[in-house]
Amino acid sequence: MLRLFLVGAAILMLGPVPARAVEQVDPARYVVETVAGGLDRPWAVAPLPDGRTLLTEAPGRLKIVDAAGGVTPVSVAGLPPIHTGGQGGLMDVAVDPDFAASSLVFLTMIYGTDDANNARLVRARLAGDRLEDVRVLFDATPKAGNSNNGARIAFLPDRTMILTLGDGFDRREDAQDLSNHLGKLVRLDRDGNAPADNPFVGRAGAAPEIYSLGHRNVQGVVVDPDDGVILASEHGPRGGDEINRLRAGGNYGWPVVTGGLDYTFARVTPFRDLPGYEQPLLEWTPSIAPAGLALYDGALFPEWRGALLVPALKERAVRVVRRANGRIVGEELLLGERGDRMRDVAVAPDGSILVLTDGENAALLRVAPR
Repeated sequence: MLRLFLVGAAILMLGPVPARAVEQVDPARYVVETVAGGLDRPWAVAPLPDGRTLLTEAPGRLKIVDAAGGVTPVSVAGLPPIHTGGQGGLMDVAVDPDFAASSLVFLTMIYGTDDANNARLVRARLAGDRLEDVRVLFDATPKAGNSNNGARIAFLPDRTMILTLGDGFDRREDAQDLSNHLGKLVRLDRDGNAPADNPFVGRAGAAPEIYSLGHRNVQGVVVDPDDGVILASEHGPRGGDEINRLRAGGNYGWPVVTGGLDYTFARVTPFRDLPGYEQPLLEWTPSIAPAGLALYDGALFPEWRGALLVPALKERAVRVVRRANGRIVGEELLLGERGDRMRDVAVAPDGSILVLTDGENAALLRVAPR
């Protein structure tokens, strides 16, 4: 009897884990081309306006891939030292919206040591196969350990940018502390400074760069070009993965409010909702491990226009999250038949979908209608 009671209590503690019936996109609807293979821990993909593609590899490599699959290494000799321990390394790459005139790219990397590291934001000019005029714009508060780095970049219509920062895993309570950058999204101008209208500028003890707080590990962020809304995908532990609509000064709850399960299978907190905390647009428990985010705005898949594309490591697919009137109205699984861990996704200028698989022998894929 005691044994039955304990089992029942454990089930009650975990709470219900609803099953989602998510349909696979019929592979007969699309073709998949391997644009480049043999990649070593690729982390980010960013299309260039001329049809070429930039991608990063965590060990510290930046590459240009042309439409025919030719790969050109870009010299990163001018970059500051990159810490590659654990989940660290060279991470995001983002192409300046004015790239045709500026040739600027923005990169994130992990700086520091195993015991004190975090994300660094760098700006450089892409000159052929090398980076020039490298400038460090921002260093986030150091954290202990090599996980939960965030480090994604998105540009806002007012020429500022958002940088996502993880909670560092072992110091998750710091996500609620405004004096540091852990578990925060920060907003910066193109020179790495805190804009004067950031929500916590002038508050005693608060880091002026902070845009929002209460995040665990935001590994995807996009700005909807139609309305300027910022959307982010957040990686929970065993659950509590989220899609959030971000607002200046918003508190997204971690670790006080979350539907997620910890790695021990216990609930992180008894609270799923409290006054003063933002609720996600969408939550996944169990975890799918979202690792990036793109908004589909191309012409090749008109039925997905406005949808979010969410590459998932654990689920081994790209979730197509359809939206209407600011709400989530449906989900589908793209590329689930391949069984690959999906690291990043982007929309090419021609409307095809670029997908990076994950790992030490990964690939850049191009998905187009059949």
